Formats: sequence, C-alpha cells, structure tokens
Amino acid sequence: MCGIVGYLGKREAYPILIKGLKRLEYRGYDSAGVALVNSDCGLNVFKTKGKVADLEAYCADKNVSGTVGIAHTRWATHGEPSSQNAHPHYSQSKNLAIIHNGIIENYADIKKRLMDKGIEFRSDTDTEVLIQLIEYIQIRKNLDLLTAVQLALHQVIGAYAIAILDKNEPNQIIAARKQSPLVVGIGKDEFFLGSDASPLVEYTDKVVYLNDGNIAVMRLGEELKVVDIYNEELSPEIQTVDIDLGQIEKGGYPHFMLKEIFEQPDCLTNCMRGRINVGADHVVLSAIIDYKKQLINAKRIIIVACGTSWHAGLIGKQVIENLCRIPVEVEYASEFRYRNPVVTKDDVVIAISQSGETADTLAAVELAKQHGAFIYGICNAIGSSIPRATDTGSYIHVGPEIGVASTKAFTGQVTVLTMFALALGEAKGTIEREEYLKIVKELSHIPAKMKEVLEMNDKIANLSKVFTYASNFIYLGRGFSYPVALEGALKLKEISYIHAEGYPAAEMKHGPIALIDSDMPVVVIAPHNAMYEKVLSNIQEVKARKGRVIALVTKGDTTISKIADAVIELPDTIECLEPLILTIPLQLLAYHIAVCKGKNVDQPRNLAKSVTVE
Repeated sequence: MCGIVGYLGKREAYPILIKGLKRLEYRGYDSAGVALVNSDCGLNVFKTKGKVADLEAYCADKNVSGTVGIAHTRWATHGEPSSQNAHPHYSQSKNLAIIHNGIIENYADIKKRLMDKGIEFRSDTDTEVLIQLIEYIQIRKNLDLLTAVQLALHQVIGAYAIAILDKNEPNQIIAARKQSPLVVGIGKDEFFLGSDASPLVEYTDKVVYLNDGNIAVMRLGEELKVVDIYNEELSPEIQTVDIDLGQIEKGGYPHFMLKEIFEQPDCLTNCMRGRINVGADHVVLSAIIDYKKQLINAKRIIIVACGTSWHAGLIGKQVIENLCRIPVEVEYASEFRYRNPVVTKDDVVIAISQSGETADTLAAVELAKQHGAFIYGICNAIGSSIPRATDTGSYIHVGPEIGVASTKAFTGQVTVLTMFALALGEAKGTIEREEYLKIVKELSHIPAKMKEVLEMNDKIANLSKVFTYASNFIYLGRGFSYPVALEGALKLKEISYIHAEGYPAAEMKHGPIALIDSDMPVVVIAPHNAMYEKVLSNIQEVKARKGRVIALVTKGDTTISKIADAVIELPDTIECLEPLILTIPLQLLAYHIAVCKGKNVDQPRNLAKSVTVE
C-alpha cells in the first residue's frame, strides 16, 4: 500500500515521477502528490485527492519543471482521504518536504510536544509530524539534513519508508526505511527511488534494496551513500533486477487481472523450471538440500500468512501432512504475532507472502526467530524483506503481479508448497515411489490443463452476466476444495463488492443453510474424487431449498449436470493438484461479474496490494 517514486538527475523529473506513480497504482491509494525542486521557484508541492490522472489534471497549469523530485500515492491511515492529508507534506517553513509509507505509532506524543513549542500542523497525518520533528531538530541544533533525520528517527516508533527534499540542498534526496520497502535505482549520473522496482526498470536494471535502518543519501555527481541512524557508513549491495517491462504492462488485455489469470500456465512453467527435471520424475529444491537436517527433523510446521496466502497455506497443510507425515498448523500472521504462541527450536515456520513485505507476516517471522524456530520463506518479490529475514526459502517466480486481487501468486504459492512437500516427503521416505512419480508427472502437466480451462473464458463471461444481480454468494467445497472455496469467495468480494462466504460443504447444515433461497447463488466445487458423493448430497440439499447452483465438475460428469443450474467442466487431475485447476474458473467468474458491474477490477476500493501496515 502507498507508492513512493523519486528522481534526481539531469532529466525533467515530473514525467518520470508521474509514469512511476502509474506503475504503482496497483498498490492501492486514494490520493496522489508530487514535490519538485525548481531553481526559480524553490520547493513546490502539488497534491490532490483521487487518482494519478486527477493529479495530472491539477498540475496541468502549474510549473512542474525541475530535475529533482519525489512523488507519492497514499492509502489513508491517519486522516481521511483529502488534498490536505495527501503526500508530500511540507515542514512548517516549507523548506522541507516528505513522502512516507508506513505508520509512526508514537506520532501523537511527538505532535503534542511540537505543538507545545508553537509548531502548527496543516494535516491530520502522522507523516507531517515526522517532517516537523526533523525540521525542529535541524533548526534548533543547526544541523545538516542527514544528521537531523538520524536524530529524529531515534525518537520514532513504527514503520517507515521516507524520502525528503530540502530547498536549501536542491541536488539531494535523503531516503530511509524501517519495515517498509524502498529501492534505489542507479543510473548514469542519476538516481531513481521506488517502493518497489517497477517504476525503475524502464530506466535502469541496477538497484539497491535498502535494509531496515538504512538511510540513503543521493547527491548529484556523487556515488550513492548508505549509512545507519548512528552514521556508520555501510556498503550497499548493487543487484541486477530482472523484470521485463512487458510484465508490468497490460499487453492488450483490458485489465492486469485478466492478463495475470491468463499468464498462469506460463507462470507455473517458470515456477517449476529447474525444480522438476525434463523427465518429470524428480523434484529438486535447493533449500531442502541445503537444510535437509533441519527440515527432516522438524516436529511440527507452522504456516503463517494473510489473505490469499493463508488460503494457499491451507492447501499446503493438507499436501505436507499427506506426503511428509508432519503435523502442520496454519495461522493468520496477524493473530499469531499478538499472542504468546508455543514455538520451539524443533518447529519450522513457513512464511508466505506475495510481496515479501506484509507487515504482519514479517512480524510473525521475527517472533518465530526469537523462539529459535527455523524459518522458510515463500515469496514472489526478489530482494524483499521476508526473504532476507528467513533462514532459507523458495521464490515462486511468477513475475510481477499488478492486479490487487491475487491470482497467479496464489497458484504459484500452491505449486511451491506442493514441490516442497514432494521433495521433503522423498527425503524423509514418507511417500511411496510410485505415488511420488505419479504426482510429479501430473504436476508437470498442470500448465497444459490450465490452458484448457482458460478456453472457457467466454462461457464463464456469459454465465457471469446472469449473476450480477446477486448481493450474496456461498462457495462450498470439501477437502482440498475447501480452501479453493474460501479463495473464490475472497476474489468475488474483493473486486465486485458482493458479499461472499466460503464454507466446508458439510458445515452448510450447521448454519449457512438458513440463508439459501431462490436468490442465493451457491458455487459448489465438486470434482470427481473421494468426496464426490458427499458433495452431491450437499448439492441436493441446496436444490431442495431452491438455491441456484453453479457447479465445478470433472469433464464428463453427467450426474451433477442434471441438477445444477450451471456447470463448468474441468480437466481431471490428481486430488492434491485439483486446486490449481479449480481456482481458475473462480477467478474468471469473479472478474467477469465485477466487469459487468462496472467495478475497477485492478484497483478495488479500500484495498492495497502490499499491506505494509498492521
């Protein structure tokens, strides 16, 4: 959530900043702004409530010249969405301007102290408190900006990624991070700044991922300087970022979400590349080779995650328990971190996060580390905070996911969890060779079967038109299909704003059946597996109460098609791999219903892509 962009060099900054903000729109926001240093006009801040397009319109008649600037998209935390609360924020003298992702937890105490000293505030935000504190320290102690920033950050409790301009140092940007991502791009005689790499890749592939406690000093004509809050100089690691510009553009699709749904066959091929051999009879994960002892000897696995990643964890639990015979618990990271969990050195904690920056998951990792647990990360964003905080792990390698509602990251996470279970089960000797070979072979065929499902896009689009009237949906599934039901319901509510709930199908009788009537669409996930007859009975119960059933069935099913209102036939696969096939039609159903309702599919209201605050 929130987006940061910065530029310092010899080009005009404003076009670069605006393009960068557009690259970050997927993160979710409600206002946008830009600050520019201009040799004629000093330090100018322009900001407005709404989208980046609204900011462009607002700036149309403004002087936006200058070769140094910072820009921001805000997702409201302190203070309602408004031009007043939008970033950047001036200091009292208007000599400084700041943009900020994160939350300053002790802002109220600092604000009171500053107000007692006569400082006036223009906004309701915690961010303005920080820039006022920095300027107060700078003036009172007659310090340069870097030293004032360091002293101010000593007083701050919370998470932040900040970038600051100083009118009196027009060729400088100072940036700092703690528990919120920040990336510096290094070009020829120029610097770029972003909350992730997507605004930078058009201009440079050389980046530095700032670590917690790092402060970056970018000055024109000088090399990047990185220090900590104690002014100890650090040696930044310059990395090469491997993102194709085409991956962060729509490529002819009307929305990123639809593009990313259709990318899934290729994404999973990439996810498995180098991990499943050409003969599809062996899975290799380097983490399991390098840390075989810790993983084999684990007494318990705890999966911590949020949202869609938590649903992937529920599937991972079943696969790991089935193939590795290790008890697995799946925890909401936001709950895990705020209680006193029983975690020991014999536990392995698997942290799952698409962005690698999810605040609650990162905090859960730190808590588990304090208890001596071995930490395994599963992330998409290379160089993000969680991979750097864990002992080992696996990237899902599905490419940048721009749509706020996660699609390809979910199937990538499930694929990595499945490969983890296969590799660990083989290492432990808890899986029969015949079963192992069968699953590995079938897993390699999943991308092709996904393509079959995607060929039904038009059919699902037509089906979706029938159900745009609904104000409630129920999704039902059993076994491996239960987490799929949860994920399908989440996708629908995220982007169409229709209330939807997922349930284990057998639990319908314990309450939700009271909701079923002729106006209630019920999505039933009913592949032809060991639970088929049970799910068929659940469908009969829904139909007896005049519920409208949309059934996901295995190709060739003739029984459910006679009683369901609509049927989507899917390729057959092994039960533990069914979620990879079943998820796609539910993603398409949610997408097309949202489009029919005229919703902003890629940027649903109130949501952010990377949840970097609690």
